[in-house]
Formats: sequence, structure tokens, C-alpha cells
Amino acid sequence: MTVSPKRTLKRAFSSAKLRMRNRASNSATSSGKETVKPLRKGMIEEHYLVDTIKMPKSRKERKIVLPGVPSYENDFARDTHDFFNLVALIPIIVLNGMNWNWEKLLKSVDENLQNYSIHFDLQNSWTGDWFDVFFRTTILYFIIDLIWVVVVPKCVKSSNTIVYHHIATLGYLSVPYVNPRYQWCMGACMSVEINTWFLIARRVFNKQGFPPWTIKLPPLISIRIKVISIMFYSTWFSLRCILYPLLLIFFVEDWKFLLKSTGTAFNLMTIVIPLHSIFLLLNFKWTYDLVGSKMRYWRTRKLEIASGL
Repeated sequence: MTVSPKRTLKRAFSSAKLRMRNRASNSATSSGKETVKPLRKGMIEEHYLVDTIKMPKSRKERKIVLPGVPSYENDFARDTHDFFNLVALIPIIVLNGMNWNWEKLLKSVDENLQNYSIHFDLQNSWTGDWFDVFFRTTILYFIIDLIWVVVVPKCVKSSNTIVYHHIATLGYLSVPYVNPRYQWCMGACMSVEINTWFLIARRVFNKQGFPPWTIKLPPLISIRIKVISIMFYSTWFSLRCILYPLLLIFFVEDWKFLLKSTGTAFNLMTIVIPLHSIFLLLNFKWTYDLVGSKMRYWRTRKLEIASGL
């Protein structure tokens, strides 16, 4: 008797969910002196329920993102670091917002959307009234967080990645200090910390790992995790996938302008473009991993519903 691909995929998907539960149970009840060093996790594995299923036709193992977020046990090192970030990022986000002329910025966005243009007037919407405080607060935050991760590496899953990221960011932040003409670029780039805040909030305010679109939840919990989830995804795509590529276009155009005006190909943008490209590639990789895993999960659900299993 042959087994249909739909039934095979259904069984694989059910097994994946069962393995996730067993891992959580085994980690809580396991004992003994011998410990196994966990594999290094990527950004997706750290913040999402991820497992692998064997595709029925190709027999290849592919990652899928399951509904909800991972459930977290109490961990003093991680919890205190998360609390620090949730508190410390708020003044940075607020100070950043205080440096923009929002009336001019929103008008520029509205006009360009109507004309299907990508040339938003970010530069002229920047006032810089609070730049000094904003700059010092941002530098202080990254230095403190860098030292924290170096001294207590277990407070994050991928400490090496965070250390390299913060060192690169501190170098990147020297650009508006060297040339005030690019202060608005710092404001635009640092807007991504809004998404970082919601990324951490997904974990802190939903340690039980409830799927955000579960109906049978207490009203306050349901509203909280839904709002955080909506804000997380909207800021992820608008800032990481739209704003950052637009900034790279500006940097390349500015490099061309400086090339013509100075006659040399080596200028400040020669350093900025590779640094920004690294951050942009990371954003695209994380987005590709997330969207690809989500689409594989939706396909399994569609097959499951269609087969009536």
C-alpha cells in the first residue's frame, strides 16, 4: 500500500511539533554530569519555533517556522540583559524621533508614494536639534551593551555575533561625528532599533510562547501579543527591507558626487558603503530565512487542510 505525499507531509509536520515539545521537556528534566554543547543558533532559531521536516518528494530536510514563539524558562543573565535593552533603547528611540521634522517627513513620504517615487526627502526633514544628546546616548548604550556581552556572554545566544555587530556599529557611528553632513543618516539607520525593541518584547512579554493569533487567550494577553507581533513585522519590513536599501542607493549616489567633486574614488562613502552593505545583507538573509520557513509551514497547513487530516 502506498502512502500519499500529503499524508507523509502531515506525519512529518506532526512529528516536528512533537519533537519541539520533547526537547523542552528533556531540557527541563535532564540530569547528569555530562553536558552537551548546544549548536550555534541563528537569529531565526533564537526567536522562533523552528524544526525540520522531510519533504515527501525530494526527501530533503527543510526548516519550518511553527506558530508562536519559543517558551522561555527563567534565566537571570538573559532576563536582566533583556530588561536593560527594553529600558535603554527607549531614550534612544525618543531622542531620534526628536531630531526629525515629522510634518515635513510625512509630507515627503505621502508625495513620493503618490508619485511612485523612492526619493524621500529624509535629509531635509532632519533638524538635528537634539543630535549631541542622541549621539552620546547611543554611543554609551553600545559600549555598555558590548562590555555586558563580553563579560556575561551567556546573556545572549550568539555572543560573538553581537560583539562583532556592536564593534562594527561603533565604527559606523563615527561617520556623523567626522562629518556632520551625515547626521541624518545616523538617525535613519538607528530607527531600526524600534524593530529591535519589539523583537525583544516578543520574548519578554510572551514567555509562555503563545501563538499571537490564538483566539482562546485572556483579552489583555491576546491584545498585548497581537500588537507586539503586528508592530514587529511592520517595522521589520518597512525599516530593514525598505529603508536600508534606500539608504544604500543614497550612499552610492553620494559616492559618485564626491568622486566628481574631489577626483578621487576613495572618500568617506568608500567606507560607509561596504559597512552598510553588510548590515543590509544580514537583514536580507534573516528575512529570506524567516519568509521561506513561514511559506513552507503555510504549504504544509494547506496540504493538511486539503487532505482532511
